[in-house]
Amino acid sequence: MALELKQTPKLVQQLVITPQLQQAIRLLQLTRLELVDLINQEMKENPLLEEDEEGKEEAEVEEPVTEKAKEEPPLNTEHTLEVKGEGEGKDEFDWESYLENYNLTSFQRQSSSDGEERPSFENFLTKQTTLCDHLYWQLQLSRFTDEEQRAGVWIIGNLDEDGYLQMPVEDISSEANLPLEVVERALRKVQQFDPVGVAARDLKECLLIQMEQMSVRDSLAEKIVSEYLPLLKNRNYPAIAKRLGVSLDRLNRAVSLISKLEPKPGKAFGGEVVREIIPDVYVYKVEGEYVIYLNDEDIPRLMVNPIYRDTLSKSHIPLEGDRKYIQDKLRSALWLIRSIHQRQRTIYKVAKSIVKFQREFLDKGIQFLKPLVLRDVAEDIQMHESTISRVTHNKYVHTPQGIYELKFFFNAGITSGHGETLASESVKNLIREIIAKEDSRKPYSDEKLVQILKGMDIHIARRTISKYRELMRILSSNDRRRIS
Repeated sequence: MALELKQTPKLVQQLVITPQLQQAIRLLQLTRLELVDLINQEMKENPLLEEDEEGKEEAEVEEPVTEKAKEEPPLNTEHTLEVKGEGEGKDEFDWESYLENYNLTSFQRQSSSDGEERPSFENFLTKQTTLCDHLYWQLQLSRFTDEEQRAGVWIIGNLDEDGYLQMPVEDISSEANLPLEVVERALRKVQQFDPVGVAARDLKECLLIQMEQMSVRDSLAEKIVSEYLPLLKNRNYPAIAKRLGVSLDRLNRAVSLISKLEPKPGKAFGGEVVREIIPDVYVYKVEGEYVIYLNDEDIPRLMVNPIYRDTLSKSHIPLEGDRKYIQDKLRSALWLIRSIHQRQRTIYKVAKSIVKFQREFLDKGIQFLKPLVLRDVAEDIQMHESTISRVTHNKYVHTPQGIYELKFFFNAGITSGHGETLASESVKNLIREIIAKEDSRKPYSDEKLVQILKGMDIHIARRTISKYRELMRILSSNDRRRIS
């Protein structure tokens, strides 16, 4: 049987994600700051895009702001349709007519006062001082020999983000080709730098360094740290008092002093930078109804440069070259404007649906938060669950009960003894309140919390209590115990 190659036509259906749809999906999950950065970058790369400074109020689709607002124009699909722009000339698309009728300022933000004072650029920090920068600066100002300064550079370079020395002094001596006594001498000097306790090799040394620099020394506190740190960690105060032969009152004063020390000296120079949360959505109650506002402040309002629009309308310009370049950039600009507008409209729809499902929470508080899953909102606004997930990613809403991430409102349900379903966040808040009212000398164990919740007709497993407690960063009963 001879082998031969043949070409056979075959008709199949295939889902293709166009570049325009990819852009719309990507915009959905961007935060406000990321969106502003993307818009600014697009304005740099696309000469047809510019910010409308005149404050025009007309828009392609009027943005809905309240639940009583006009019904939004129906959408055939949840994503934006692909613009067909391939080909040449007017045979495919009438750009002149389209530019005349299309409102190019389709995306608008709330206008701000022209006279509003803005902070000076000098008030912005371009770089945060790190722990190593702070220590290197002190090293240059200190009296070190050349060898000690080399050792100090090695010591500072081997500190972790908490300020602890991660490399043994013997290894530093070998790697830097320095005498061991020089490295140890440099280490003792670096340990006197700010922050106090830096360059320690373990927690015991870190705490002792801090106590040595106190104006009033406490020998009992130093002895506890030196010899009974494991018992102190487990809060076994009676055993420590018995071994030291002191009263609990005296021990309590020493422990109080130790608790004021910093176990992570480098914490102030590292870790995650705390930033102010700017809500994407505001929810207010006006005359008994909840009003939803989208926060479009500081988001540039885009429009197409009229100079290029006029250039495109001139029929004598060749189809190739300049005209084709302008058509491509125009297509990109229009899709960006439309995608941004659809992003805002989708966020509004999701927020409106969440307000409808969680109205009792908005009225009465977290105890009345209802179980909610992505499917509920997706079915309510007729969109896919993945779209809801992208919309709620890293976006926040300001409510009468506080500022919450949109994902906060989606949580599993726990069935009570009366057959009612409680949201997991409500149960977490209840656990937090119970622990806040407990006797610090006899804190509740996880098993005791199970019994207390069972008395409230909330049946929950001990391992679930433990998981919720860890998620809320609440210590175990042993670690929460305090002496009187």
